[in-house]
Amino acid sequence: MEACHGIHESIAAVYPDGTRDRRTLCCITRGVERLNDIDYGLWQWKTRAEVQSQWPDLLQCWFSAPHLVRFPNGESLQDLAARIADLLRVLGERHDTLVLVGHSGIRVLLLQALDLPLSAYWRLTHDPAAVTEVELTRDSLRALRINQTPEEETA
Repeated sequence: MEACHGIHESIAAVYPDGTRDRRTLCCITRGVERLNDIDYGLWQWKTRAEVQSQWPDLLQCWFSAPHLVRFPNGESLQDLAARIADLLRVLGERHDTLVLVGHSGIRVLLLQALDLPLSAYWRLTHDPAAVTEVELTRDSLRALRINQTPEEETA
């Protein structure tokens, strides 16, 4: 758990997404569905080549203007942002310090913390097992560190 080095010692709870990132932490206690990765709908479990062959225009739009995409039978970034905002309200009332483990949800959380639009989704990186630390208060959300990997900590 080198990537967790330096995280506040009074962590009250660990919340992974409900599916994808359970393997990231061995100490996970329970999943939170609202933190789940974006629902890719019909794209789920398909390779990029499969998606390209069936939805070439939508795939191109996903990488150039992600805020304009709703996955077929799935979600949009706006849906994910609403889930994350709701989750932050609920968890912020319960805990002073907590850990959220996820992927696209963490990226959208960072967009909110940095006051960036959803169109900036691809400008941020959140690597597997990387640590991103944010501070949530009654009136602000602030990024303290972003995408810190174990390799960076040992350098």
